[in-house]
Amino acid sequence: MMNHLFDALTAFIPDRSKVFLETLDGGKITYADMFARSAQYAGALQKLGVKAGDRVAVQVEKTPDTLMLYLGTIRAGGVFLPLNTAYTPAEIGYFVGDAEPAVFVCDPARADVLAGTAQKAGARLHTLDQNGEGSLSLLADQMPTDYDNRPREDDDLAAILYTSGTTGRSKGAMLTHGNLASNSQTMVKYWQFTEDDVLLHALPIFHTHGLFVATNCLMMAGGSMLFLPKFDLDQVLAALPKATAMMGVPTFYTRLLASGRFTRDVAAHMRLFISGSAPLSAEVHKEFRERTGHAILERYGMTETNMNTSNPYDGARRPGTVGFPLPGVGLRVVDARTGRELPDGEVGIIEIKGPNVFLGYWRMPEKTAQEFRADGYFITGDMGRVDEDGYVSIVGRSKDLIISGGFNVYPAEVEALLDELPGVAESAVIGVPHPDFGEAVVAVLAPKPGAELGQDAVQAYLNDRLAKFKQPKKVHVLEALPRNTMGKIQKNVLRERFSGDFS
Repeated sequence: MMNHLFDALTAFIPDRSKVFLETLDGGKITYADMFARSAQYAGALQKLGVKAGDRVAVQVEKTPDTLMLYLGTIRAGGVFLPLNTAYTPAEIGYFVGDAEPAVFVCDPARADVLAGTAQKAGARLHTLDQNGEGSLSLLADQMPTDYDNRPREDDDLAAILYTSGTTGRSKGAMLTHGNLASNSQTMVKYWQFTEDDVLLHALPIFHTHGLFVATNCLMMAGGSMLFLPKFDLDQVLAALPKATAMMGVPTFYTRLLASGRFTRDVAAHMRLFISGSAPLSAEVHKEFRERTGHAILERYGMTETNMNTSNPYDGARRPGTVGFPLPGVGLRVVDARTGRELPDGEVGIIEIKGPNVFLGYWRMPEKTAQEFRADGYFITGDMGRVDEDGYVSIVGRSKDLIISGGFNVYPAEVEALLDELPGVAESAVIGVPHPDFGEAVVAVLAPKPGAELGQDAVQAYLNDRLAKFKQPKKVHVLEALPRNTMGKIQKNVLRERFSGDFS
């Protein structure tokens, strides 16, 4: 029977004996193995009482079996709920309590601590460790390697992903079979993935980037993966000559550039480097192209929508932009207060409409209603502009907008200039309370090795490049900027740390 997402993911596999996934130790999983093992996990979940629409919450390390569990959940008609491995037991308590999964899978080392959480939510607790072993794996071993997929339509739920929750409590974004399948189909064509591709996979798989963008695209094209547990410079450098494509966050590319071993020859076999999940600086884009001859392809997506825009595969990949709306995706920029659509060049809130846009927030009907326009457009909260050639640029989140003395300051504009300052490795611009201006612009810089940075040098550099009201009133230099697991700079942490600068 038809299972919309799994059928779409496996529609174009040329040969089941082909390698689907290869691990660091040389272990290989073929597409035939993938069908068999995911069938066993589907059977195990069904034996545990998982019914169509039931949630399966998972907080485990990245392993091939974790991927098989994801596919098995889809085949069993369940709703996959991946959870960041860095979440504390207290945080897990919220997610599990909110989602009320039928099954909760965790690392054996945390089972005792999380047993009460699972019991309180009415979930069966099972384990899976970094070697792919545990009580759920043992149960799967006993199941047949064939499975009659449960029928699921395009509008049935496939996954719930909780937002990072930097403001307010985390919200569960409900993604359907159709959301995930349609977006992957679009990206395979747009980025020209084929069965000949070998994807270097160093991303986590509790996030839309590593799971739904990287894995789903690769599967749908019938290609192969080099499956790394995480980004490790030595491992990535060793794997690159065997790969044709890589998806990463900006931190991956800055770490590669920091190594003298990353040369044009190492990247010669590659056809595509893709960056997302956080802004890529124009300086990194330029340096990467000069070093390797490759222009990194930057794109823009969200937990709630998967991918929305992309720089072109064939055509100019413009630094500082995220390209054009993907085929079938509607994008407009509107005035935050009135909802009026703005002309090209003006900054406003980005709104998105298309088959990629999520169903809404789990058990939050009022919040869902607030985030959608009457005509179906989703209000992203990202601020951006569209230039005369149709390229989209993101200038920051609406919550990051700084209003200083009545003037709007967009952090991305200031950061782009700061990143060009000699000695600056990366920058973050934030607004903090100010008794006179309401908010003051503050810059937080991380230096390149051996560089010395200070307020006077920054001020001198910006004087002729930026209006006075946009210039930082204070500059802080840190060894490194705080980031979450997907490489996004945690501006909320910086705002809290420097909130007393002018008090």
